[in-house]
Amino acid sequence: MKEESKQRVRRTQRDYTMGFKLSVVAQVEEGEMTYKQAQALYGIQGRSTVLVWLRKHGTLDWSKPMVHFRKSPTAKETPAQKIKRLEKELEEERIKTALLDKMIEISDRELGTSIRKKLTPELHEVFREKDK
Repeated sequence: MKEESKQRVRRTQRDYTMGFKLSVVAQVEEGEMTYKQAQALYGIQGRSTVLVWLRKHGTLDWSKPMVHFRKSPTAKETPAQKIKRLEKELEEERIKTALLDKMIEISDRELGTSIRKKLTPELHEVFREKDK
């Protein structure tokens, strides 16, 4: 007898009242839980049952599929937007360079390495000429 009571009762679609469906839809749309959490909490077996309810009874527009794509940073940028983006990139590079410099200093001081190469005056002149 105990084995029979432990078995889960399989629910069917017609077990769900309209009020129950609307309640679940409202909770998911308000962000209280995801549709998967609702399935687990209320014992809803169908994988897409809550999604079907959301499409049927929800307030979100499901008629058009959402297309997620990443815009290229230079597409249709105004000059002000481009300046702002480039300034942000420059600041990020400055922070990155400062961090790397600090790491090299720490490595040189604590580990006794010499990562930075000290240029002799002759090599310094060679690099200067290459830049011209």
